[in-house]
Amino acid sequence: MTATTEPDLLPDFRNMGVILRILVFAHLALFVYSLIGLSSWSNWAQRFSDSVLWLEFSLLPALLLLGLASPLLARLPYNYGAAGVCLLAVSGGSIGRMVVLPVDGGEQVLLAGAMTILAITLSLLGYFRLRQRSLSPRLSEARLAALQSRIRPHFFFNSLNAVLSLIRNEPLKAEQMLEDLADLFRVLMKDNRQLARLDREVDLTKRYLNIEAVRLGPRLRVEWHIDNMPGDAAVPPLMLQPLVENAIYHGIEPALEPAPIQVNIFRIRDQLHLDVRNPLPPVDAVRQHQGNGIALENIRERLLLHFDAEANLTTQAVNGYYQVHIVVPYREIAHDDAIAPFSGR
Repeated sequence: MTATTEPDLLPDFRNMGVILRILVFAHLALFVYSLIGLSSWSNWAQRFSDSVLWLEFSLLPALLLLGLASPLLARLPYNYGAAGVCLLAVSGGSIGRMVVLPVDGGEQVLLAGAMTILAITLSLLGYFRLRQRSLSPRLSEARLAALQSRIRPHFFFNSLNAVLSLIRNEPLKAEQMLEDLADLFRVLMKDNRQLARLDREVDLTKRYLNIEAVRLGPRLRVEWHIDNMPGDAAVPPLMLQPLVENAIYHGIEPALEPAPIQVNIFRIRDQLHLDVRNPLPPVDAVRQHQGNGIALENIRERLLLHFDAEANLTTQAVNGYYQVHIVVPYREIAHDDAIAPFSGR
């Protein structure tokens, strides 16, 4: 089977990870430049400080323009978008240089500065392009791992057995369970490389819980705290359902006394918080239900690919509960259509 090639995407210049990489790369390049042609090592600090002043007033306006234009650039074909990035970077850098710093040497100095900015921009675009291509196989592997780890074989067979037990006495309930199961597997079989709406992820998780409720009965209790949830937020698909599945497997199935799973989703300013808690299992049941961490590592990988340094996943055991807390930047999806992942992560 021939491997599909991911299309080249421009970096999201609003992403903090992208901005930090640009700043680090530009200052390292400047440091190397300040060492070239030195007549004496004692002069390198003065030359570097003089060059930093030029760099800051060239780089910051360019980053501002690129951040404002990033949504528009993302809609363009890669070659046109890259040309736009170069034009904005050179324009912003030249404007900042002319407005703030005196120009000694006239047009030749301006031209040399513009060529330097262009060379740095092209180098950064090449770096981000290579980085995206190196991450694309990991994105495919993460998607395959998701398909393999989300639904365990025994869950599928238990669900079918539950349907068989309901067909004679409760046919309507059995039909609803089959519909939920079909919807769940339909999502699992989709191409899940794009971000999805949060409200769709919550709906999918509730359908999954409907299936598990037939098997676990009153032992399964879920407390939803989603009054402040932004349903239009963009999240990696299949992020919430595997967390709840883990909570059932590790917290509900081995528990001696029923305790609720708690799902808390809310927005604070420009960040989306997602918190899933399950009761800690008895000590003697930990070994029997010890997982391999595939689901959490899979989610961490996809958060990195989509949001870079702006997202994080943390876990902790506190007050008798095991908690998974995810923070991602708030990005809006206006319609039901999924959006492409952010590049340059």
